[in-house]
Amino acid sequence: MAQQDPRGTAGMDRRDILRRLGLAAAAVPGLSLLSACATSGGSDETTGNDVTGEDAANPFGVDGAKPLSVVIFKGGLGDDYATQVHEPMYVKAFPNAKIAHEGIVEINKTLQPRFSSGSNVPDVVANAGSDLMDSGALAEAGHLQDLTALWDAPSLDDPKKKVRETVLASAPATGEVLGKPLLMPYVSSTYGLWYDSELFAANGWTPPRTFDEFKTLAEQIKAKGITPFAYAGKNASYYAYWMILISAAKVGGNEVLIAIDNLEDGAWQNDAVKQAAAAWAEINAKYSDKSFEGLIHTEVQTEQNKGKIAFYPSGSWLENEQAKSTPASFKYAIAPTPSVTAADKMPYEALRVAAGEFYFVSAKGANPQGGLEYFRIMLSKAGAKGFTEKSGSLTIVKDATDGLTMSPGLSSVAAAQKAAGDNIVTNSLFENWYKELETELRRQTNNLMFGRIDAQKFCDAMQKAADKAKKNAGDDIQKRTV
Repeated sequence: MAQQDPRGTAGMDRRDILRRLGLAAAAVPGLSLLSACATSGGSDETTGNDVTGEDAANPFGVDGAKPLSVVIFKGGLGDDYATQVHEPMYVKAFPNAKIAHEGIVEINKTLQPRFSSGSNVPDVVANAGSDLMDSGALAEAGHLQDLTALWDAPSLDDPKKKVRETVLASAPATGEVLGKPLLMPYVSSTYGLWYDSELFAANGWTPPRTFDEFKTLAEQIKAKGITPFAYAGKNASYYAYWMILISAAKVGGNEVLIAIDNLEDGAWQNDAVKQAAAAWAEINAKYSDKSFEGLIHTEVQTEQNKGKIAFYPSGSWLENEQAKSTPASFKYAIAPTPSVTAADKMPYEALRVAAGEFYFVSAKGANPQGGLEYFRIMLSKAGAKGFTEKSGSLTIVKDATDGLTMSPGLSSVAAAQKAAGDNIVTNSLFENWYKELETELRRQTNNLMFGRIDAQKFCDAMQKAADKAKKNAGDDIQKRTV
């Protein structure tokens, strides 16, 4: 088994990661991703290519006697949805199948040696958290099963409809890597500023619609001995950079984020990015506390539950993640990010509603057919409804919340989505496409938010990192149009 680099992937470039994943094949000129998927290291079993069957009820030709191994990131969503909903549904369909379940936090640290050696490679992986695997490197290695057959398969709920017709229209494209649908985004996450609606009502506070209103309200909140805004710098600076990117899109339109994803020259130097970075840096400098840079997300979130923090940037999984720490008097609610300027291209109500929380089927695992069927089960209404009940988060499956009683936080999300209408901030895909770039963004976000650099230096540093990512990517630069 390969020795785990103590740096994880943060200190490694793409070539290092590819070598660690056993990618000699990927470096051979002319060898396609498809051919690299064809065999499992040392195994004679068909893996990535043979995933179709003749039976419409079993479209991937699953061998019901084969075991299925499932690895779930055990973070804010927990893993009860897998052990109590999806896995039992799979076993009901294939009574002779045995499922090996692992709920873990450090995905990359745990799985990279297994992918590198080709030993005990899981069939299904929820690739999330601060230690997620580099999906771009996995794709180049041929480790990710093409999901085209999944999206074109008949859905469990209505065989007359393809699976792709039962989910958010943007979902299949969101999971593309190297031009192929290799990842399945499952969670419909809504991002914004989270607060306690009971606390705000008691004080007569209203979420700010502009940054000027934000600063005025922050002064009132400070006067009550409450920190107006905070995020966890130790492991979750991406919560802060999400706010910066959302604000940049509101200022300049979604094309700002599309240019960043496409590694276009000067994309990070766009004035919309500078304005957004400056606005958020000022909020954190004036209305937060430097001690939060040394805390992890759950520590900061618990401080909010204690009434010590007003606004916290996060996604719609937050309420469920904090369920055990939230007093009955605390009622989660979400507010959009404030408008940066009066000339913003997108209105205050605009939200980032993204198909995310990516899962993949291992093309070199022992049972990719079973992995695809497991995904088809996840994408049924019963699978999606059970997920929401267990995780407190919505999925990409249409009409899967019918009959559900929603929590205060999810009810707030639904209301915010209704107010946003078609004003949706696009999801940033570079976060999964270029892990080294994303890692650098975490570092520079902390530098910006805690006053070590200004907005211009932040943009300069990120442009330099993006230029490096573009050079390293060579001919494998990802592209999107919407």
